[in-house]
Amino acid sequence: MAGERLAMLGLSGRVIGRSGVVVLGSFFRWGLIVASVTGLVWSEPAAANDDDDEETGSEPSYQINDPFPDRPMRPTTVPEFGQPKAIFYNPYGLTDWLRRHGIGLLFDTTNEYTGAVTPPTRGFPEYRQGSSNAGQYAVSLNMDWERIAHVKGFATHMVVTGRYGTPANRMFGDWLNHSSEIYGGGGNVVVHLVMAYGEETLYDGKLAIAAGRMAELSDFVASPLYCTFQNNAMCGRPRAAADTGYASTFPAGVWGTRVRGRPLHHAYIQFGLYLTEEGIFSYAMNRTGFKFNSAYINGVRMPLEMGWEPKIGGTLAGHYKIGAALTTAPQPDSFEDITGRPYALTGLPQRQHRASYNAWVLMDQKFVTYRHRPDNKDPGLTGLWGFLYNDKRVSLRNWQVFAGLISRGTFRGRPDDTLALAFSYTAMSPGVQRSQELLRAQGKALPNRATGIQRHAVVMELNYGVHLFRGVLFQPVAELFMRPNGQGNLRDAVLLGFKSHVEFL
Repeated sequence: MAGERLAMLGLSGRVIGRSGVVVLGSFFRWGLIVASVTGLVWSEPAAANDDDDEETGSEPSYQINDPFPDRPMRPTTVPEFGQPKAIFYNPYGLTDWLRRHGIGLLFDTTNEYTGAVTPPTRGFPEYRQGSSNAGQYAVSLNMDWERIAHVKGFATHMVVTGRYGTPANRMFGDWLNHSSEIYGGGGNVVVHLVMAYGEETLYDGKLAIAAGRMAELSDFVASPLYCTFQNNAMCGRPRAAADTGYASTFPAGVWGTRVRGRPLHHAYIQFGLYLTEEGIFSYAMNRTGFKFNSAYINGVRMPLEMGWEPKIGGTLAGHYKIGAALTTAPQPDSFEDITGRPYALTGLPQRQHRASYNAWVLMDQKFVTYRHRPDNKDPGLTGLWGFLYNDKRVSLRNWQVFAGLISRGTFRGRPDDTLALAFSYTAMSPGVQRSQELLRAQGKALPNRATGIQRHAVVMELNYGVHLFRGVLFQPVAELFMRPNGQGNLRDAVLLGFKSHVEFL
């Protein structure tokens, strides 16, 4: 998703890791001190529900994970907007006043820093040992038009962001599973439009219809649990879901519509139709996110997902999802040319496919509660796992399997901290491997920035999220990349770093 400018920045990681991060760190530190002191002075308790770790990019997935209420929604039929614990939680009662009048405003920043403690593979002068930082600031504006103008059940949602930096994984040759989820696609501009859409909620939350500029993978293949981790194999969405680049995901939106129904209290089914756009993550074609014309529209994506969301024993929440998507945008075959022979041998153009698919099965389940809290946010252990499969004719990542454990409130004195472990395995498509073998035998350059045959890759992460105080999360991270970029000729890499998330409003 990131352009060549970010690639160049990634190869200058020592500079970013030392001087750039010092500047960012100083800005972050002093800004946090000022904001914290001011927030403590201005804040008053608010009556709205708290979503402790909600990040702006995960907002839509919270609506998927929450079953509709046991009783009719009052005083408005629009689902309640999330309200994370923030530094400026309710200054002079402003937040409560805005929400009573139908306005929900969120502002947060996220920074992800990683550095390799292992040296890169010898023989590649473009690789180096270093570190880098990637970050974003984001603003979300939710408006309940039933409160504002008495339009029953109607709300609008808009998210804008700004991004900077690059991940450290490029320094040791990996372009497959990034060490930081935030690494590009934001246009390198002050304001980049992510989403702007309207949503009508009917029958007390049992039916919701949305349309506008939307990010498909904020609604489908989505869970707020994934960004408990920092690596891009999982955070945002399991990476195989966005393999071809046509499934829109934060921070890039496309024209689309989505219909979600809840026939049962703990079950839903949703269908979407999204217009695919060439280069939605590139600077040249979608730098600001405000390009609304049809110049680059080349097909559609039609995802379908069904979910079951039980609560075992009334307290142990689970989410079980199965889905698939059809893509009509033209995509090149990974092995065959227009005559059906290996393009790596003939040099002819690759065969184009006008229909391709991908599918997924995703699950998470809370296994045990450590102790009960009066706010119903009980600490406990949650497991998550999943499998994603892509059409092997056109994909780079043929399939991905992942698993993780998240322990919240492991230590009695730290009820909001999280200890998390994740594992991801990605297998490359057979056609990619066969084409690269033929190209290498001829001494030709390999696709996907590869310097060896791409077969499979493993990413593991261990982190501990510390809630320093209201609205501030600091998360030390350790990552292991086995077979970076899916290649056996690159040595494994160990990275250390941290993630910080500050919710200002």
